[in-house]
Amino acid sequence: MLRSSYVVRWGHGPISALSSLIPVAALAALSGCEPAVEAPPVTPVTTETAAPATPAAPAPRVIEKSMEDVGLDSAALDRSVDPCTDFYQFACGTWLAKTPIPPDKPAWSRSFSVISDHNEAALHKIMEDAAAGKGGDDPVSKKIGAYYGACMDEPAIEAAKTKPIKPLLDLIKKVKDEKTLSGVVTELHRHKIWALFDVSDTQDYGDATRVIAEIDQSGLGLPDRDYYVKDDDKSKDLRKKYAEHVERMMKLAGWSAKDAKLATDDVLRIETALAKASKTRVERRDPKNQNNRLDRGGVLKAAPRFEWAAYFKGLGFPELKDINVTAPRFLEEVDRLMGEEKPAAWKSYLSWTVVRSTSALLPRAFVDESFAFESALTGQKEQRPRWKRCVAGTDVAIGELVGQPYVRDNFGPEGKEATERYVREIMGAFGAVVDKLDWMDPATKTRAKEKLGAMENLIGYPKKWRTYEFEIKPRSLIENALAARAWDLKRQLNKVGKPVDRGDWGMTPPTVNAYYNPQLNHMVFPAGILQPPFFSPRASVPVNLGGMGMVVGHELTHGFDDQGSQFDAKGNLANWWTDQDNARFHSKTECVADQYAQYEPLPGVKLNGKLTLGENIADGGGVKLAFYAYRAMRQGAEEVVKAGGYTEDQQFFLGVGQAWCFKQSDELARMRVQVDPHSPSRFRVNGPLSNLPEFSKAFSCGEQAPMHRANACSVW
Repeated sequence: MLRSSYVVRWGHGPISALSSLIPVAALAALSGCEPAVEAPPVTPVTTETAAPATPAAPAPRVIEKSMEDVGLDSAALDRSVDPCTDFYQFACGTWLAKTPIPPDKPAWSRSFSVISDHNEAALHKIMEDAAAGKGGDDPVSKKIGAYYGACMDEPAIEAAKTKPIKPLLDLIKKVKDEKTLSGVVTELHRHKIWALFDVSDTQDYGDATRVIAEIDQSGLGLPDRDYYVKDDDKSKDLRKKYAEHVERMMKLAGWSAKDAKLATDDVLRIETALAKASKTRVERRDPKNQNNRLDRGGVLKAAPRFEWAAYFKGLGFPELKDINVTAPRFLEEVDRLMGEEKPAAWKSYLSWTVVRSTSALLPRAFVDESFAFESALTGQKEQRPRWKRCVAGTDVAIGELVGQPYVRDNFGPEGKEATERYVREIMGAFGAVVDKLDWMDPATKTRAKEKLGAMENLIGYPKKWRTYEFEIKPRSLIENALAARAWDLKRQLNKVGKPVDRGDWGMTPPTVNAYYNPQLNHMVFPAGILQPPFFSPRASVPVNLGGMGMVVGHELTHGFDDQGSQFDAKGNLANWWTDQDNARFHSKTECVADQYAQYEPLPGVKLNGKLTLGENIADGGGVKLAFYAYRAMRQGAEEVVKAGGYTEDQQFFLGVGQAWCFKQSDELARMRVQVDPHSPSRFRVNGPLSNLPEFSKAFSCGEQAPMHRANACSVW
């Protein structure tokens, strides 16, 4: 996946003003690089026997254009920087210096954020029109209008106060023993309010054609378990602010000052115990660690105090028995806590879980208090306007209804056709790369290409739209949101025991992202991302391949990163490697982990090379494959373009760099180091490009240049 998005458990991602142009030769002289000479187009290396020599083809005509003509931003460049020293700064430096972060956001990018704003405006119009009844009798428009309209009805939300969650809070007051505690957790889980743990569907790790249930660690109010266990000053300060936040929220919900303080102590104690039993994000990256097929009997043994039979019956699935448990020790800790914590403590914890899980749906006082703490975590200065929050909430709740008018009005055939071609070219490039690998045995190469051949790609939007079979009330936001959550949980668990649907989407069509799912062995590219600067019908092939081509290559490479490589062509967790090849592969991935562990997004704060390993491998493979695909697509061209003096190879790399121009607050940067499997954008550009000989050749970087790594890391 291009960006962190935990829509699916095994989805991967994500994947500026000088007016005068300096000729590339003059730029090279100023930077200390030799002038770049445009290399003739070449295709990816193959194992085919070279054909007999033929007369040289006429040299292609050189066409001069501006950078803007090919889809690049000349004003973004910082020409005072040597591209061989810091290419990201060279490609984005002026944009970084002159582009502010909007006050209602903690970060801003030239790609994701700009496209997201465009999509947000399109969705806003769709939803406003639907709420105004402009869709007539169309049932899709009616549902969209009702959900969005209820979200925008602030007077109704303020008048309701906390009445919509009162039934849940009253139920919690009845907790007196293990049986009643289990019953309350069941009722909360019906509405996807995840106290203690959560439940969903997943594919069987050993048989990807089967869908089973999965129980996962959950129940924390802070972004990650490390926030509870680290002893550095920043972590301690955030825990203090969190405690103050919990106390204020409980007061808003009706607790007295004394009771709110006692409740906060209970919450912090229980959540800390859960955090200590939780697996780290690095541990969770290994699918073998996540594969614990306990089934119903094993779940009963791990947590015998919990009323499992009543739980599954309460969810509507009394016969459910095929269950994977991602963290058995966590479930054992839940059982221990059930035996040790008193009913009063559970009432505090469960009440807080309800309040924090519904705070965005409650009156403004709750929303403002939640944002105040979010600001401490992310550095965001202002809260987003209500309409933006309602657009996002409606997309989350009924995204494939919203997606239908979005696709109709905003998605043309150009993006789909181009992405399909990029996929074909990049799959061909990957096959050629595999053929040429000197560290992989023929048997493993055959299996790698079998997996490549079985890979599917979903582009734009689903072939069959999801229906949302629950009532949407025009003046009750919380009821609508809880109904949407309950319906979605049933949709997920209804899959258990049924054939796997490889066409099921984990993102809505307007989403600006993409992902690869190793158990489905498919890549997904929503309509939302197929826009500039990732893709434009008016941009040149090099620039489009540097943008969208890199995205495609990134997701494809996820099928063969340190996680994806553990799944076979059918999506089973199965070893298809020889022992020697596996050892050589892991040696190469360790090189990548060590490289990124040296990068510092903030002074004294280094990246976790193991947490970001999969995304870094995908970035490296994605850029390389996209470059080979661009070269193949330009093979034999009668004309080549120089844009602002930059060759087509250089345009490709500028397309890569400028797609990732990105700014974020220090607070968000610090948080992402702990929780995000993606590296910051600077290192997503400089990291892979410094490993790529074609980049050094394009910009004539000397062997000692920072962007020319002597110990280059190359996995694929």
